[in-house]
This record gives sequence, C-alpha cells and structure tokens, in this order.
Amino acid sequence: MRFEPTTDALSTPVAWADADGLVLGVNPAFARWLGVSTRRLMGQPLAALEIEGDAMARFLDNTDRDVLRLHRLALGMPGESPRFAEGWLSRLDGGGWLLEAHPVDEFPALDPTQALPNALSAALKGLAHELRNPLAGLKGAAQLLARRAVQREDNDDERELISLIESEINRLNNLLEQLLSPAPQRPHAPLNIHAVLERVLRLAENEGGWSVRLQRDYDPSLPELDGDADRLTQAVWNLVRNAIQAGAANIILRTRVEHGSRIHDHLHAMALRVEIVDDGRGVPEELAEHLFLPLVSGRAEGSGLGLALAQQVAREHRGTLAYRSRPGHTVFTLMLPQSLHDTDEDRHVH
Repeated sequence: MRFEPTTDALSTPVAWADADGLVLGVNPAFARWLGVSTRRLMGQPLAALEIEGDAMARFLDNTDRDVLRLHRLALGMPGESPRFAEGWLSRLDGGGWLLEAHPVDEFPALDPTQALPNALSAALKGLAHELRNPLAGLKGAAQLLARRAVQREDNDDERELISLIESEINRLNNLLEQLLSPAPQRPHAPLNIHAVLERVLRLAENEGGWSVRLQRDYDPSLPELDGDADRLTQAVWNLVRNAIQAGAANIILRTRVEHGSRIHDHLHAMALRVEIVDDGRGVPEELAEHLFLPLVSGRAEGSGLGLALAQQVAREHRGTLAYRSRPGHTVFTLMLPQSLHDTDEDRHVH
C-alpha cells in the first residue's frame, strides 16, 4: 500500500495504516504539521496519535462503517502539543486505512470547494511525472500507425480513429505541461458546447469494453460559450467515465438554457446547464460529503482525481458542478455563465 507518487506533493497532511491500524507511511506535509520525523511516525498505532478523545480508536474497532468524519481532531505524539484538524478516516479496499487531516488554522470551516484547488494541483503534479513517459510511447505508436495507414490507403474510419488518438495524446501532453510548468490560463474563446459533447461521445464510443447506451438531449437554441474547449472536454469526459465505471447502462447528455440563474454570488441573465444523467449504482453514501476532494474514490483502482478535476474546470469557467444521486439515477450538473465577463445583465448579489 504505497501512496507516495500522489501524496508527496500534497499540502494536505495524509497518513495511511495497515489493517491493524499501524502507520505504514505519511506524506511530508503530515510530518511537518505534527513537527516530528517521518521515521518516528512509522509503526505507531494510528489511534494513538489522537491525544484527546478516542473517536478513531472506537471507529477502527467498528467493522460496520467505512468512513468517519472527524471534527476538531486533536493529533500529536505523546507529550507533544496537539494539532487540531478536520478530516476523514476511511477504510481502503483490500485492507488498511487512510487519514486525511485539514489543519483548522488553514481551513477554519472545512469547505472542500475551497480546499480543492491547491490540493488538486499538487496531487496532479505528482502524477504528471509518472505519466510523461507512457504518453511519449503512445504518441510514437500513434504516429507509426498514421504512417502505415497512409501507405496502405486504409479507410477513412481508421484514419479518423488514429487522428482522435493523436489529438487526445496532444491534449494530455498539454495538460501535463501546464501542471509541471504553470503558465497563465489560456484566453477563453467562443465555442459550441455541443461540439465539446460530441467529442466526448466519440471518446466514449471508442473506449471499448463497455456496454452502455449514449443518448443526446440537446437544446439547439444554446448560444456560444466563452471557454476552453479542451478543459471542458476533459471535465465532461471525466463525468461520463465516472458514470460508465459506476455500471451505467444508459447515459444521457442534456443541455438547456437557464435564465436568471444564480451562480456563486452572481445572478446571470443567461447560463448553460449541462447534465450527465446515468442509471448506474449511484454515489456511495459514505463518499457524499467529500466526493470532489482529490484522492477520494469509490473504486479500488480509482485515482480519485476525475471529479476533483471536473470541479476545478467548472471553477475556471466561473461555473459550478453539483450532483444528486440515488441508486439507478445520478445527475451531475455543470452550470456555466453564458458570458465570463460582467455585463449590465448580470447583477452581483450582496
């Protein structure tokens, strides 16, 4: 059970333990926060770090629950001054435990949407280094396939698929470059949201290995939106993949116009609503409170970054991402202001 590639760069203190509750590792932020060395923490009972109260000890002895929400938890080594945090203690698939602590001095009232940007950026930077080499290999293979297709004069469908592979590799490489070498956000440009959705549908249709019906429910009257087509594609694709991996047999991509919508603290004369509707298993109740945080996933093989990134893209477009869910019916709703610039039609809500 190793988390170093994704947790070392996190500013959020994180620790993980084996099935018996003994600490297997912590990220640097956790050791710095407690003011002790990583080596000193290794092998310590996780529950023993709670120096005021016994909430973690009681939870670790209870096999009926998978997630514990921690309120003003006092952590530290015996004899040391306590550090206070909000957070979660979660059971890991396959055995073991993950403790995520948000120091109350840094997050006085824990709000996942506020904690997200820094934590997500740091987590993705850790992953970016791991992804560059595989992507370089994929790019070389796609270029070789493209040359062979030209030589054989293969049909247009095959060439289109190769072109799709190349464009997606380029998009991922651009994303990695942005993570490793932060640059100013690209200027937003007018785009057709339906073109973004069609690109996502094309990706889903060629994903392979899934038995899912993809449906369109578009409002043809939607105006153009100022935005980043690549980033929106990534966000919606993450939501669609999330639905597929939740066992959905049917997924609907729906668009509508909203008039007089309040997004964050503004009223907008017009906004675009994009919904991804699926009939999968739904969001597990134990994940509902922190679904959009990095490293939170309902699947053993999940990275826990897809929904966090989708919410970050919504924020980049001054929009929101929300959901409602029950088994058999889950709806993720992306709300985007029609214009990213304040106009006379938009009124600030005080």
